[in-house]
Amino acid sequence: MSGPGSPPILIATSNPGKAREITGLLAPLRLDIVTLRDRGLARSGDVPEETGATYEENARGKGLHYAQRSGLVAIADDSGIEVDALDGKPGPLSARYGGPGLDDAARRRLLLETLAGMPDERRAARYVAVAVIAAPDGRAQAFRGVCEGRILRAARGTGGFGYDPVFFYPPFNATFAELPEERKNGVSHRGQAFRALAAFLGSGEGRRFLEGA
Repeated sequence: MSGPGSPPILIATSNPGKAREITGLLAPLRLDIVTLRDRGLARSGDVPEETGATYEENARGKGLHYAQRSGLVAIADDSGIEVDALDGKPGPLSARYGGPGLDDAARRRLLLETLAGMPDERRAARYVAVAVIAAPDGRAQAFRGVCEGRILRAARGTGGFGYDPVFFYPPFNATFAELPEERKNGVSHRGQAFRALAAFLGSGEGRRFLEGA
């Protein structure tokens, strides 16, 4: 889709697992994709605070921050897991669940401990993702994806990242961490959001968005 001389598009995440997923999902468009590290923007002090109350606010904030810092069109996302028994928490706070200093494994353990003794029918959960494409001039478009499942009583699988080892997807009888990446991306919240974003970029409206950047 990008011809010779077309400006690159920046993937605005410092999470290597997420960057790999996003790059793979956008591969069919043959875009010239660069990362924060490529542009020298991966410094911890340059990461905008996620202060929004919604996934879209956080994704839009990240996308616009890095678009304006780099002068490039930037793609960002925010995602989280919502557990019915916790009234939709941790939601947009999923990456910070339990406070600073916890890694993915510690956050998963905390979630399992919080749900200890909870019957299966109350362990329903969903992954939610919002992908945003943002231009340096402040324009932005958002795309949403949702994947329904439930939280297991123990982690399973070694793939993926985040809450994948405890998120069970009933149609495949597996956690996201047990699925090959391609199969996971075919149904995941992030896959849905980025396929919608890719469809936008492949449309006339999307081309006009890039040309106006």
